[in-house]
Amino acid sequence: MPLVLIVDDEADLARLIEFNLKAAGLDTSIAPDGETALRLAAQRPPDLVLLDLMLPGLAGTEVCRQLKRGAKTAGVPVIMLTAKGDELDRVVGFELGADDYVTKPFSVRELVLRVQAVLRRRSPEANAADAPSTVERRKVGAVEIDLGAHRAFVEGEEVTLTALEFRLLQHFMERLGRVQTREQLLQDVWQMSSELETRTVDTHVKRLREKLGAARDYLETVRGVGYRMAQPGSE
Repeated sequence: MPLVLIVDDEADLARLIEFNLKAAGLDTSIAPDGETALRLAAQRPPDLVLLDLMLPGLAGTEVCRQLKRGAKTAGVPVIMLTAKGDELDRVVGFELGADDYVTKPFSVRELVLRVQAVLRRRSPEANAADAPSTVERRKVGAVEIDLGAHRAFVEGEEVTLTALEFRLLQHFMERLGRVQTREQLLQDVWQMSSELETRTVDTHVKRLREKLGAARDYLETVRGVGYRMAQPGSE
């Protein structure tokens, strides 16, 4: 049974999330602060962390940083719980490797569905599935994504992407050959204000390129403007 670590200092909200996750067949543990979260994660690495960024003591962004640096927890997906005005903290969280975010107040049902989607992508059953289905898939050269299964492939081999990296790749593939400015990407992929001065777009494009391996050159930098995905052999 997958274990979800809930890190939130709002006891009532944490218990509500716990109740709904258990009803969905998941195991849970609760940490009211960052120090407790790191201790619990070290004792028993969870399969997913729900991390409130506004925590007493150790900030949620620092908790995320330490989780991503830990040998046992580096690969554990993190879904951030943020308030509407916490865009800068959210940016930092993404740059540290967080997979997704949910803005408070949120639908608990939506949160459970997001958790299940992330866990499904990490399950052995999902990884052992056949090649991408013919439904809801897109292909550009050696790169293929299965939208329904939320999986990505390069030359037929699956590559592991975070939820945000998958959205970024999908965005580029759907706008093949068209330049996307950093401001457009912040608005369309991150759903954040384009007025933020941040290098989070550059950081994530760099990570995505690294994961695409042989297809890394498909993502082109347009100096002074942004990025685009080029059709292989279009030059």
